[in-house]
Amino acid sequence: MPKEQNLSVPIAIVVAGAMVAGALFFAGRGAEPTAQVPVDTTGGNTVNTFVPVTSADHILGNPDAPVKVIEYADLECPYCKTFNTTMHQVMDYYGASGKVAWVYRPFPLSSIHSKAPKEAEAAECAADQGGDTSFFKYIDRVYEVTPGNNGLDLAQLPIIANDIGINVDTFNQCLSSNKYQKRVQDSYAEAIAAGGQGTPFTLIMVGTDSVVLNDAQQYDSMRAVIDTVLSGLPGGAATTTTQ
Repeated sequence: MPKEQNLSVPIAIVVAGAMVAGALFFAGRGAEPTAQVPVDTTGGNTVNTFVPVTSADHILGNPDAPVKVIEYADLECPYCKTFNTTMHQVMDYYGASGKVAWVYRPFPLSSIHSKAPKEAEAAECAADQGGDTSFFKYIDRVYEVTPGNNGLDLAQLPIIANDIGINVDTFNQCLSSNKYQKRVQDSYAEAIAAGGQGTPFTLIMVGTDSVVLNDAQQYDSMRAVIDTVLSGLPGGAATTTTQ
């Protein structure tokens, strides 16, 4: 059977898994909404188009993981802040097995969060010095400092750079040069092309196929979906960890 046909089965399963996870989630504590432009309620649909993961992406975990969680996020979105914690829990659980990777892409909603594009560029400037390790440290620190909803003082950006141990002068030069402005704008356009209408906008990708998970899913919901996908892969048990 061709590879594409093998992958179609887990992708079909993940849609059902997302619905089950969502049902459990709504029956429990209620959904965390997205920051919306405008509202989208089509969770579980396949995406229109998306850019495949490459070495240019910011990846936490195994770049060759069979399951990749692609998150398009806005650093001023309070729901992204919550989901960032969820994704760290996901990676704490699955990261050691190498079966799941987290791919973070900027999706700054400038119409409601005018500071978010510059914050996204700042994270890219952190990565310019320290790679993905510094990138994820930077966004983690932004989420810690910002109250959300456009509340961060942009004067904090170099302070955050210093906090994570990168050269502040080099960081400031990068940020003032607008070196990564186009990259952030392109990522925004990619999210829109893929059907993104709010943040966080999350894709579960297996091979060349992917499906959408809307809203800031909680940890149990993410576990339910990911375990379902992993169990559907050829020879794939849900996880090798015992947490």
